[in-house]
Amino acid sequence: MFIETKLYDDQSPRAIAKRIRKREKRLSPISKNSIYRFIKSVYGRRIEAYRAKQKRRRLRRHGKRKKSLEGRTFIDQRPLSSNKRSCIGHAEADFIVSGKSGKGILLVVVDRKSRVAFLEKILRVTIPNVHRALVRIKQRFPEMKTITTDNDILFQHHKQLEKLLGVRIFFCHPYHSWEKGSVENTNKYIRKFVPKGSDLSRYSSQFFRQLEDKLNRRIMECLDYRTPTEVLAESRKRKQSRLNGIAERKK
Repeated sequence: MFIETKLYDDQSPRAIAKRIRKREKRLSPISKNSIYRFIKSVYGRRIEAYRAKQKRRRLRRHGKRKKSLEGRTFIDQRPLSSNKRSCIGHAEADFIVSGKSGKGILLVVVDRKSRVAFLEKILRVTIPNVHRALVRIKQRFPEMKTITTDNDILFQHHKQLEKLLGVRIFFCHPYHSWEKGSVENTNKYIRKFVPKGSDLSRYSSQFFRQLEDKLNRRIMECLDYRTPTEVLAESRKRKQSRLNGIAERKK
């Protein structure tokens, strides 16, 4: 009776078994596994149905069950040039989300070497719209070779996205957001101007363009007191000089 009452009170089988053991002050034959077996038996059918119903309610309350991201390539296999920040083009991506009463997300992409940032507001949050936003960023940042991101369901079709962008996508290990520290630090800076809980739909596209410019004109110690814009411009200038030199030699 005690076990059934606690199960109907949404207590876990593990907690119930521990409580019985503590109450009896001796080793109890009732373990969490035996309680699970009872739930699955013919005698526990009603309890099993009740627990399944409660689980469905929680899923509706907190959103649909997350689908797994199949075929991921984790950060361990990322190129050495990305790990060492030795060249421009290895980016990190993340989302800033609206508060509960708001709508929309902000896609943030940051180059690991230059720290140049790109922002794209997405009002209707769908996988195709995320892909379109990344295409727009790739057009502005053609140097992009790789993207490191977390395990967000919006990257469910990452293989398709790799072909669309012509880049490789690497995933952080679950619950290891620090593995994409550049974009996390950028998000902290963005939060000075877009506090947590904000409704992103209330911010104009012009506001985010101005914020992007502000991010990219920051004087940063890690860039030897240059700005991200300056570092990117210097890289592009060197590349153009090399291309001009090759063209001259071919003449």
